[in-house]
Amino acid sequence: MKLKNDRDTYAFSRFMYILEATFEYFIYILTAGAYLASLGTAVGLSEAAIGILTSFVSLGCGMQIVAVFIRGRISAKKFVSIGNIINQSLYALMYLTPFFPLPNEYRSVCLIVFLLVGQLIMNVIQSHKVNWFMSLVDDHKRGVFTANKEIVSLLGGMAFTFLMGVLSDYFEAQGNDMGFFAVAAITLFGLMALHTATLLLSKEKPETASETARIPFRELFFNKKLLKVIGFSVLWHIVNYISLPFYGTYTIGALGFSMTFVAACTTVSSLVRAAASRPVGVFADKHSFASSLIFCFCMILVGFVFMTFTAPGFTKYLYLGYIVFYGIANAGINGGTINLIYDYVPHSHRVAALALQNSVAGIAGFLATLAVSPLVDYIQARGNTFLGIRAYPQQVLSFFSIIGTVLVLLYLVFVIRKLHRVEESDAEAPAMAEESK
Repeated sequence: MKLKNDRDTYAFSRFMYILEATFEYFIYILTAGAYLASLGTAVGLSEAAIGILTSFVSLGCGMQIVAVFIRGRISAKKFVSIGNIINQSLYALMYLTPFFPLPNEYRSVCLIVFLLVGQLIMNVIQSHKVNWFMSLVDDHKRGVFTANKEIVSLLGGMAFTFLMGVLSDYFEAQGNDMGFFAVAAITLFGLMALHTATLLLSKEKPETASETARIPFRELFFNKKLLKVIGFSVLWHIVNYISLPFYGTYTIGALGFSMTFVAACTTVSSLVRAAASRPVGVFADKHSFASSLIFCFCMILVGFVFMTFTAPGFTKYLYLGYIVFYGIANAGINGGTINLIYDYVPHSHRVAALALQNSVAGIAGFLATLAVSPLVDYIQARGNTFLGIRAYPQQVLSFFSIIGTVLVLLYLVFVIRKLHRVEESDAEAPAMAEESK
């Protein structure tokens, strides 16, 4: 009966979580990929510099560990709401940097500062937000709920991406890129208002609201299961951030795709991901998130193979193959990575565990991008040749990601899948287990 009452009490808040994730996804779309590449180009950043700028998303994750110490006794709801207003305002200001009456080098600095500080703040609050909302979800239905949340975000994201892509191409055809930047800034401010509303209208469980920064952080280093999960996340971030941050400039640069075509590709990926999300979620609930991740990484391995052969000319349309398999893979990777924490870490450790995982993995991803950036410049400086072979930097990096993905799969099969789940995820679990017998 208690579970039923909880579901009734927090049903509206779970619905708000779905809307919150949708609006947050819209904001992400405008601050990443081809849009960020276009903005960076407008203020004079090089392709390698834009790749590093894109990877700030990963570096910002390194600040999640701060969340464990600074929240104090303020409720998660207030902490998250205030932080999101600040960080999303900074994202909107990014699109105003081309209007600043300053030389390009100073505009570039402003753009980098707005993005980096915004990412840092967002990541400081992220683990608290995830723990707040996921505590409202039945542990045995996390896979399906995560899938439903992603489906709504993806379907809305398709329409949003297409609309913004058409607007971008319209202003570009008019020779008025600044017009699109103004529209994007206004859009981000509007999305911030909607996103904040979903947070303010949501409830939180009393035990979540009263949590303090007094989290058993030292105990995490003695949790072998958590350390193994973190190892997986670190490896995946390295593999992903070797290549992904450089794809945005590749699509609108060497491949010559219009923003409308990029939006169409995103729509295809979203449709595929939406179609795959619920089956993958059901599979994860029935078997395990580790098993679902193995399937997803097989899919993204195929995607990286397509991307390795994607080059200007006829083969540029192999990019669509990458998009399809990337979409299938991401039906389970993002949610699965978070849910591994909920599978193997006790309730009292989850905020700190999420923060630690994302911090270590985020820093590793950023360092991976930083490490390969000189290689991008090296290949471009030699007329897009590598070891005497005609190849663009993104093709070479995609090949490295293939090798890395194989290592991720081996780790999932021989390390993660052999771990045993934590069944008693909170203080009430023993009683609930007894009632279910």
